[in-house]
Parts: sequence; C-alpha cells; structure tokens
Amino acid sequence: MSMELTKTQFAEVKKICFDIFEKKYDDYGTAWRIMRAESITDQIFIKAQRIKSIEQKGVAKVNEGIVSEFIAIVNYGIMGLIQLELSSDAPIEMEKTVTMNLYQKYYDAATALMLDKNHDYGEAWRNMRTSSYTDLILMKIHRTKQIEDNNGVTKISEGVDANYYDMINYAIFALIKLVIEKETQN
Repeated sequence: MSMELTKTQFAEVKKICFDIFEKKYDDYGTAWRIMRAESITDQIFIKAQRIKSIEQKGVAKVNEGIVSEFIAIVNYGIMGLIQLELSSDAPIEMEKTVTMNLYQKYYDAATALMLDKNHDYGEAWRNMRTSSYTDLILMKIHRTKQIEDNNGVTKISEGVDANYYDMINYAIFALIKLVIEKETQN
C-alpha cells in the first residue's frame, strides 16, 4: 500500500466525519463548547468503552454499531483540541465558518502527524486488528485522564493534545478498515 492511498483514505473518512460534524452544528451550534476538556475526554471514553463492549459481546442492543462511535471519537477529539486552543472566556457560540475552519485545521494536523508516523512505522496499522485500535484509544484516554488530573503537568510525556491526536488517528484507521476498505471490496 502507498502513502498516497492512505492520504486518499484519510480524506474519504474526513468527508464522513465532517458531514456529521456539520449537521450536528446545524442542529446544536457549538453547545459542546460548554464542556471542559476533561468532559470531552470522558465522552471519548464512553464511546471507546461501548466499542469494546460490542466487540467483546458481538452484538449491540442499541441500534447503532461501532462505526458511529469511531466517528464520534474523531469528532470529539477535534472538539477537545479546539477547547484546548480557545480560552475559557471565548464565546460558547461560534460562527459556522469559524467552527468548520477549526475542524479543518485540526483534521489536517492529525493527517500530517499520521503521515509522519506512517513514514516511520511503514503502515503497520494496516496489519492491526480493529480491536487493537479500540484498546489503544482506551489506553490514550487513561493517559489523558492522568495528565488532566495532574493539571497538565508531565515529566517526560506528551500532553493532552498529543493524546487527542493519537485517538483521532486510531479512530480514522478503524474507519478506513470498517467503511472505506469494505466499500472497495463490494
């Protein structure tokens, strides 16, 4: 597989996630701005925990599968990055153009990070199981919670933002496998 294919697949996932983010903006505006970063981390935890539960049980009782949860992880991760950037006294309601531009900025930054790491790791993610992405996201959540509980202070580790980026990218990898690659197989 080539890096160009990976870039193309990341762009395809972006269309899916962005479309949902934009529709939710149209429904709710930026009500999520009320949430502290810690609450966004907890929302990502809920989504990842549900994915793990469905993966282990093999069935979902609520009529939504894991794809929508991985999309939510991408979008909540971007919301978290936006919250980290904006000051606490920034307005809760933001104009649509501003919000969508921030979304683009952070999705593009996640893509750039993935391309750099993908270069070094040689697309190893393609040989991983989707359940491993779930476990890695859960691990990153626990790391993030610890950093948040320590008021953002780390001795050697990257900060909350780096963990959000990793969660976003693991969720995108899962979506590539669960949606994009399945579409090309049919």
